[in-house]
This record gives sequence, C-alpha cells and structure tokens, in this order.
Amino acid sequence: RIADAAKAAGRDPSAVTLVAVSKQQPDDRIEAAIGAGQTVFGENRVQEAEARWGARNRSGLTLRLIGGLQSNKAEDAVRLFDAIDSLDRPKLAAAIADAVQKAGRCPALLVQVNTGAEPQKGGVLPEEVDRFIKAVRKDFGLPVAGLMCIPPEAEEPAMHFALLAKIAARNGLTELSMGMSHDFEMAVRFGATQVRVGSALFGSRSGKPVANA
Repeated sequence: RIADAAKAAGRDPSAVTLVAVSKQQPDDRIEAAIGAGQTVFGENRVQEAEARWGARNRSGLTLRLIGGLQSNKAEDAVRLFDAIDSLDRPKLAAAIADAVQKAGRCPALLVQVNTGAEPQKGGVLPEEVDRFIKAVRKDFGLPVAGLMCIPPEAEEPAMHFALLAKIAARNGLTELSMGMSHDFEMAVRFGATQVRVGSALFGSRSGKPVANA
C-alpha cells in the first residue's frame, strides 16, 4: 500500500520508510515482523523501549522514539534510540545536547510540530517552528533532520500534512514523519518519508483484526 501510494504520487517507493509502531505489542508479533524483514521500529516510552530492546541484539535494526520525551530521560533516550522524533522545547534540546556530549553520539532528531495547536499534545506551534529550529541548530549545536506531526483526529489530515511539508521546505529539511494506520497513504502523497504504522501492521493490541488493515 505504501508502494502503491508512492507510485500514484510519482514518487519512488524506496523513499518512504515504514516505522512499525511496536509500543505495547507482544514480543511474538515483533519477532514475526523482524522475521518478515521489518527493520525500523517506533516506541513511545523510554522505559518500555529499554525493557524490550535494551538487551536485544539490534544489528540491522533502527529504533525511533516517537512519543514525548521528558528532559530527565534525555540521557537514556540518547543512549538507546537511533532517532528522537519528538523534540519540541528548548529545555529538552538542552538536555539532549548535554546527553550527546556525554554519550559521544547523536541520534537523528525530528522536531514535533503541533499543527492543530492542540493544548493536550506536545509539539511546537506552527508559528514558532522556524525560530525553534534556528535555536536548536545555533544555540544547542544540534542537527535537525526533519519534522513530525500528529494531526487532530477530528480534522482532515491533508491540510496538516501540507503545512508540515511547507515548513520543512522553507527550513531545508528533508525528513517528514507523518501518517499513521488510518491515513498513511495520504501522507505519502503529501511527501512523507516515514509513516508510523501500528494496528494496520500488527492488528489491535487485543489481538482482534483491524478493519481495512
């Protein structure tokens, strides 16, 4: 389905990475995904990811933090993850910068944008993103690879995907993490380079089948 959406948009399917959202999934499903050739996984929480992946041989695998990150967990996140996709405030940028110095390695970093300006969600407001990206680069010395968003459930996601692509373009960013199980094909049409898919890949966490999966 990713390949079909990419081809329909005149894009190379290999330009879109499937991030398998492994949070709260049982280990047998994760093992089955790895056995099928899946290599990129997304986790929401540092502690849960540590329990699942900390002692595992991750050769050939990529682990992305797609959930919010507390500043006091930055050191653990920098050590464990290959990418942190939810950078959204100066305090967290400072904590990550300190952790990077200690660890001697820097995960790929995406800035989360709160495209719907929802108070219950993390992310930088659209009107503040340009300034924040500049600060992350200049003040904290961190590279920014791209942007991530989670559109409001009650709104048409297309306009949010278009907004994120526009912000990325004017800041010279090439990575766009957008689209989940219910809208990833649309996200691909709007330029997503990563789609975060859980239920459409694994089924529901209860084990029940998911419609249109």
